[in-house]
Amino acid sequence: MGHRVAIAGASGYAGGEVLRLLAGHPDLEVVAATAHGNAGAPITQVHPHLRSLAGRDFVPTTSEALADADLVVLTLPHGESAALAARLPEGTRIVDLGADHRLTDADAWAAYYSGPHAGAWTYGLPELPGQREKIATAERVAATGCYAVATTLALAPVLAAGLGSPDDVVVVAASGTSGAGRQAKPHLLASEVAGSLSPYKVGAHQHVPEIKQATGARSLSFTPVLAPMPRGILSTVTVKPTRPGLTSEDVHEALALAYRDEPFVHVLEPGVWPQTAATLGSNTCHLQTTVDRDADRIIVTAAIDNLGKGAAGQVVQCANLMLGLPETAGLSVDGVAP
Repeated sequence: MGHRVAIAGASGYAGGEVLRLLAGHPDLEVVAATAHGNAGAPITQVHPHLRSLAGRDFVPTTSEALADADLVVLTLPHGESAALAARLPEGTRIVDLGADHRLTDADAWAAYYSGPHAGAWTYGLPELPGQREKIATAERVAATGCYAVATTLALAPVLAAGLGSPDDVVVVAASGTSGAGRQAKPHLLASEVAGSLSPYKVGAHQHVPEIKQATGARSLSFTPVLAPMPRGILSTVTVKPTRPGLTSEDVHEALALAYRDEPFVHVLEPGVWPQTAATLGSNTCHLQTTVDRDADRIIVTAAIDNLGKGAAGQVVQCANLMLGLPETAGLSVDGVAP
């Protein structure tokens, strides 16, 4: 018997991935998996790949269903986590995969989301300087957005090392369709997505203030792109250098130094570029960089599995820290291929 974990909203893609990771975790036990519309349904009816959970059903999402757990994971739509968290017993450890508690600035929340600002929790990206220690002692942790993980891991060391200007950051990032959730939407039908790339929320994506908060960027142009694949994110970040003569080797060295002790962030050998397929099913981020001489821009590309390091894997990583377990427990650095 390990630590008891309950998952609210477990019938969605991210919730299903949390269930998959917890089912194989050596020290965590799933004691409740809740859902709204799927309450009462067998878990394997919604997630047929989770055979180890056969015979178990989703239960309604109530505070009572979650209250006995050592740690609660909230995988609910944005705007729904705060109310449920407020009804849980004081001292309950919570990791929220929604956006409700990520932003420290109430004005930034109002500009990108609806409803009242619920206040900020400890930000759940262990690879940021000093953040791992804060997560380990926190009772409430706000897990990152999926685009924000890839972009922040690519950008933060460049700005922290003083190599790039925080006033001139441009990001183009492509994501698989699972990033939009499991609800049926016409623009996500296979016949609409297959063979096509399409930008969306251009200049107004909700992860912009989160990325700026996490990295210190002051001006950020972000273009998200829907890609014809189920999962994965490829984020390409370009930054204006702060000094002339900066080389690709300089930036590569800064990234390698920043992540030299990180188990889940891998700076690839020079000339080897990240691929989303190489990260599928893992909690890893693959990074590569170069300097574009013609445009005088630093380029850093990051690949993650949006349901892994971008969501469920990040949740488990934070849960491990909060419960005093090895940070890597139940998580893989290896992807699935083909």
